[in-house]
Amino acid sequence: MPGWRHALLLVLILCLQTGCYYAQAVSGQLGVLARREPIAEVLADSATPEQLAERLRLVQEARRFSVRELGLPDNDSYRSYADLERDYVVWNIFAAPEFSVAAKQWCYPIAGCVSYRGYFKEASARRAAEKLRQRGYDVFVGGVAAYSTLGRFDDPVLSTMLRWDDVQLVAVLFHELAHQVLYVKDDTGFNEAFASAVEAFGVERFLTSRDSGELYASYLERKALRQQLTAKLQAAREDLRTYYQETLDDDEKRLLKEHRLEQLGNEVRTLLNGAGRNADAWLAQPLNNARLLSVSLYEEHVPAFRAMLENCAQELECFYEEARRVSRLDRAQRDAYLEELATRCAACFGSTTSNSSLRR
Repeated sequence: MPGWRHALLLVLILCLQTGCYYAQAVSGQLGVLARREPIAEVLADSATPEQLAERLRLVQEARRFSVRELGLPDNDSYRSYADLERDYVVWNIFAAPEFSVAAKQWCYPIAGCVSYRGYFKEASARRAAEKLRQRGYDVFVGGVAAYSTLGRFDDPVLSTMLRWDDVQLVAVLFHELAHQVLYVKDDTGFNEAFASAVEAFGVERFLTSRDSGELYASYLERKALRQQLTAKLQAAREDLRTYYQETLDDDEKRLLKEHRLEQLGNEVRTLLNGAGRNADAWLAQPLNNARLLSVSLYEEHVPAFRAMLENCAQELECFYEEARRVSRLDRAQRDAYLEELATRCAACFGSTTSNSSLRR
């Protein structure tokens, strides 16, 4: 850590002098790290509210489980707690051209190229988004409650993560730790789908070990609803992709886009209201190319990884090794393989429950 801290401070000084994006990124990361307290110390403090203590004890239990049963890294990540005193840790910007469903890419020294850009202050994210909007981009800004530094820092449990219920909290813990197992530069879709597969598998096993079948059923219902929502968004993206590729003038494309997004909004409202969810809250921000890709990027390859896990008879050692093998393919081969795998195993979209033993 001392070497990293000195390097980060040097970058911060340089960026403050030039006004570059990395200034807020470095200062924001250092601000998060500065607020860390070991969970054991927080629990030992008599002033700690019981509700917070109960959530942190759950984190400790899930963290031990992640190492013992899921083969996730046994390091100091998520063994400390940071109270950020705000709703989100970062705000991510997604952007896409007016007539394209391809995400704008931002590239970084460590993480490679990703399809979003994060800011530690909402106002900064909104200002950057407005600049992109003025350049003709569709943009979407969303708050993020957790992120991973890929094991380069000891990521703490954040107060922003405690906004979720117990199952969601454990799910995100497994998800973020999975990024430390495998991360491919320049491929957001691969990384998020892999972590989502580990998350779903881990949640099922963790809740089963606690005899929490009812909670798991609720988790599956939420996942199913998200899959239905994602399917509608992906169908709209494909229609828009077709419109954008046609030989039409811009006004005709805008009209087709407007009508398809209006149709999508009605479909989403019907789906969410029918499930007893607040559709108005989800639709508070307008639907556009960027909003659609912000969901699709995280879900597109999930069926393929679920199929991969099924092919490995639910054995994580096999699954991790196969995912690493696929990650070494070039991008075109990787995408083609995942698409084929998902198509071949369309019947694998159910529960990951299996009687097979885990193998470390």
